[in-house]
Amino acid sequence: MRARIRAVVGLVAGLGLLACTQGPPAHLAGEADLPRREWLPAAPPRAVVLAVHGFNDYSNAFAEFGAFAAEHGIAVHAYDQRGFGANQAAGRWAGRQALIADLVAERARLAELYPDRPVYLLGESMGAAVVMAAMASGAALDADGVILTAPAVWGGEQLNPLYRATLWLVARVAPGLKLSGRSLGVMASDNLDALRALSADPLFIKETRVDAIAGLVELMDAAYAAAGALAGPVLILVGEHDEIVPPDSQLAVIERVRSAPCVRIVYPEGWHMLLRDLQRRVVWQDIVAWIDGEPVPSGQAASCDPALGTVVAAQE
Repeated sequence: MRARIRAVVGLVAGLGLLACTQGPPAHLAGEADLPRREWLPAAPPRAVVLAVHGFNDYSNAFAEFGAFAAEHGIAVHAYDQRGFGANQAAGRWAGRQALIADLVAERARLAELYPDRPVYLLGESMGAAVVMAAMASGAALDADGVILTAPAVWGGEQLNPLYRATLWLVARVAPGLKLSGRSLGVMASDNLDALRALSADPLFIKETRVDAIAGLVELMDAAYAAAGALAGPVLILVGEHDEIVPPDSQLAVIERVRSAPCVRIVYPEGWHMLLRDLQRRVVWQDIVAWIDGEPVPSGQAASCDPALGTVVAAQE
């Protein structure tokens, strides 16, 4: 994500924001039957996770975590967000409201499948921004908890006005311009095998339209503004080595969260793809422990309010 933004800077000397929120293109508006994946335990699950993937990614992002969670009695359901993965017209930005509507529909589907089980929302990067924006909009999500990993919250006043104005212009003049960012030297993870697999995966988008970047920035703005509207319990995970969304931006937004309880974990060895990094099992174990209301194995849990310091139990 940051690589795409930096690529815009290199080509058109700036980054900007699409001035108005656009609705989904006509070819995306009726696309409701989204591709899905699920990882289910052998016995009825004690909890359910609805997972929302990041920018240019798709539901397969949760394959390893989903298998791990299923082994620990937690069902994981994921879907390809509109405009991504195996959906038609992948690579075309559907619009924030369409992404939120799809999240609400998927949550309603799980309510029918699991009427008596707690359901947690897990958003990764852009997926976290979708969850945050949905909660701020008052969408009917009825979540028992929210887990945000490497949330895409690089917005608000953190982005240079000149960059915003430049992207606003380019998105109108050449919306279909595609950028790869391959030469920028930005790493999403220390797991090179995972990065190679993504490079070879035909469903992972490798060249990004400028208008999709503009839509992403608009979504990040909405997520940035939504921090105060998050309802607890909330778990926010950040990697200190994140080169995609600056850790300082993530931490700045965390401090604006007013929900209680809210727990943050900063991983000294973590990158952007926390669920796929080399130390991913630590992250998986922390998530499962938090869902179960137990102390997290990493021992890195702290309150989102820095004045409250370290927390002992995951959801106390």
